[in-house]
Amino acid sequence: MKLPVTAVRATHRLDVVRVSAGPERWGEPMTGEVTARWEGAEASGALTLIGKLPTAQQTLCGFAPGWGVRAYGDDQAAPPFFEAAFCYGCDEAWLWGTEVPEGLGRQRFDSGSANAQYLLLRFHEAAGMIGA
Repeated sequence: MKLPVTAVRATHRLDVVRVSAGPERWGEPMTGEVTARWEGAEASGALTLIGKLPTAQQTLCGFAPGWGVRAYGDDQAAPPFFEAAFCYGCDEAWLWGTEVPEGLGRQRFDSGSANAQYLLLRFHEAAGMIGA
C-alpha cells in the first residue's frame, strides 16, 4: 500500500480509531473512539507495516471500515496529515487529508495477508480486545 511519503517522514503520532460511523463518502471524517496513541518508534513501525500491505482484488461489501488511523506531526493542535480507514470486508483503504496526493485516495489491500492480520491484531490490542 502506498502512503504519502512526506507525511510519513513527518509523522510523530498515530491515533488508532475504532470506527463507529462512516465515512460514507471519500474524504468525510471517520467517527469513533481513539483507542490508542502510538508515538515515535511505535508510530513509525505501524506506518512501515501499513506501507507493506500487499494489494488485492476488489470485493464488494459497501465499505464499512472498522479501524482507522490519523497521522499527526509534532504540532498537536494542527489537523492530521492524513487519515486512513481500513475495511477488512472489501479489502479497501481510503486515505484523505492535506498530504494525500491524487491517486492515493482509494487503495486495495489483501486483508488475509500476514501484514494485514498483524495490523488487525495491533488494532485489537490497542482497543483492549486481546489480553484483557
